[in-house]
Amino acid sequence: MKLSIEISKYPLTENYIEPIKGFIELLNQKPGLHVITNTLSTQVFGDYDQVMAALSEGIRWSFERYGKVVFVVKFLHGDLRP
Repeated sequence: MKLSIEISKYPLTENYIEPIKGFIELLNQKPGLHVITNTLSTQVFGDYDQVMAALSEGIRWSFERYGKVVFVVKFLHGDLRP
């Protein structure tokens, strides 16, 4: 099954660029995922299990490394890349 997500990350720190870039780099390293970034969010497309595993790893990594972070995620069934 294919999955599309749109995710926004809001680090609760003044230096917010580094945590966002690190999260996006982690997603881009995952084989089988298609990642599109823009100024408001990041979109990830791929197999359900791969997307969810990458998301779980990235969120855990963010919490462990940067502490307080807010994530807003939309989940859509299917591969809806533009």
